[in-house]
Amino acid sequence: MKSLANPTRLGPVLEDHLVQVIVETPAGCRNKFAFDPDQAIFTLKKVLPAGMTFPYDFGFLPRTIAGDGDPLDVLLLMDQPAYPGIAVRARLIGVIEGEQLDGKKKIRNDRLVAVAEANHQYAKVRKLNDLPARWIRELEDFFVNYHKLEGKAYRLLGCKGAAAAFRLVKKTRSKK
Repeated sequence: MKSLANPTRLGPVLEDHLVQVIVETPAGCRNKFAFDPDQAIFTLKKVLPAGMTFPYDFGFLPRTIAGDGDPLDVLLLMDQPAYPGIAVRARLIGVIEGEQLDGKKKIRNDRLVAVAEANHQYAKVRKLNDLPARWIRELEDFFVNYHKLEGKAYRLLGCKGAAAAFRLVKKTRSKK
């Protein structure tokens, strides 16, 4: 008997401009949660050190496989944190391209950026350039420090718009 439906089997794209993001870790949380498909539950993956929290909701796009072997990561902008396992309709506004160095192995680790369809605070954000330039720098600092905790280096390669984000979704769609 399974405790939850498997969110990795949901479709990633709802309409031309909307995707379905599955939240794993809420904004403001020190706990990093991840969906474990073998057990069909969300599990605690790690805990960030005191003073460090996830700046936005983090989740994934179901039925995609990124360069690291996991579904594509999504940074989700919304008014209030969601809960692990919640599906959120969102519009893609771009992608933060990055790579991590794990030992001597370089792995692409891009993050899609999406805005929840139901929100007030980010309602007028339609593209990455609608956000302050400082926003990207702060996220880069977060990702660098986050990966450093795992003994990995992270490097921001650039930021691209919604068209590039949808190309990445299309490229990483799994057949499962």
